[in-house]
Amino acid sequence: LKIIDESHPEIPVHVFAQEIDHLPFVAAVGDIIHLSRVVMRIHEGDVYAIFNKKFSSFALYDGKDVENFQPYQVLLRYEARKHDAMIIAGLRKWLASSHVIDEPNFSLLEEINEVGLVNLVCKVLHICKTTDDKWMAFIWDGTDAPPISIYKKPEDEERNPLPLHFKPLPSSGDVLHTFPTVGTILRLIFDVECMPYILQLLKVCQWFKLFCVECKVHEGLWYGVFTSYSKIRDIPNVDILILERQSNYDCRSLGNLARMPSWSCPWPSKITEVNCSAPFATLMDVLTCQKVRKKFRCVIRFVAVIPWRVEDFRSPDGVYRVKFTLEDPTARIHAYSYAEDGEKFFNGISIGGLKRKLNELLGVPKSDDDGQEEIEGGARNPPW
Repeated sequence: LKIIDESHPEIPVHVFAQEIDHLPFVAAVGDIIHLSRVVMRIHEGDVYAIFNKKFSSFALYDGKDVENFQPYQVLLRYEARKHDAMIIAGLRKWLASSHVIDEPNFSLLEEINEVGLVNLVCKVLHICKTTDDKWMAFIWDGTDAPPISIYKKPEDEERNPLPLHFKPLPSSGDVLHTFPTVGTILRLIFDVECMPYILQLLKVCQWFKLFCVECKVHEGLWYGVFTSYSKIRDIPNVDILILERQSNYDCRSLGNLARMPSWSCPWPSKITEVNCSAPFATLMDVLTCQKVRKKFRCVIRFVAVIPWRVEDFRSPDGVYRVKFTLEDPTARIHAYSYAEDGEKFFNGISIGGLKRKLNELLGVPKSDDDGQEEIEGGARNPPW
């Protein structure tokens, strides 16, 4: 811990305990800790404190609540004193007037606009190991991460297809059905050695503050990396940041139009017409649906197609057989347009018209008025 008061700008405290539950879990920067019977040391001119697991104790208090003088975490051997409330009240007043606590800004997933370091407040949905033996958490805050341009050419799809996931979904269908169906679920890879400690702290269905998480992109998919310079802190369920995110999700999950990708506003492209009368759904709704042949109305992006030549959409005997890769903020899936469904979807469009429509659907950058010539190396930005 790093602590301050009116007399000193900063002192480190090293805390040792036999069990993780005996360590102080600070709910928020600016909270107050009462340390009792710690050993003070000086090393190369720097003062620091050592918390001895045999005889030291502590109590943690809210740093802002001016009326509550009950600690929210105490060590069993801690003994309160008569004048503690007066000292805590003085510290709260000093903190409020001094502005010495500088809490970093936290971004929503929808506010990520480039590869780099971010601070997040997210809920842990699931924890598992990856195929390369690293730990990974599925985290979520109820908002839609921004869509990413695709740099792979449409013709590359057959020999090097876009992945549906950065890392696979949980193999258990029971886990998948616990996931929220609105908002991006970010895969967070733990690229650190201290996983036993982090796994003891992480709990599924709990919210955490994540500091200096590295956001990256793989094949048009966002993912996060927890590195040696990242930090994690659990927070109480009454924290205002959690309440704001949960309230936003509750509104989105109940509303029809609110379930549409926030990046498709004010309305998706008119390239395709949707006649289905069902309420708007997300691709995660489709993945977790247990009803056979249920129809959904989704706002999505076409990111890939096989075959990529429209002349090959039909088999030699004239039957449509096309596989699309669709995405929205919640998932990527394959969707097949086969036989009479293909007849209905393509609606008898000529080869030339079909080429133009496919280029529009895939977001192929145009180099001429007909939209049939692809700009070499240009990024594809499929419309909603």
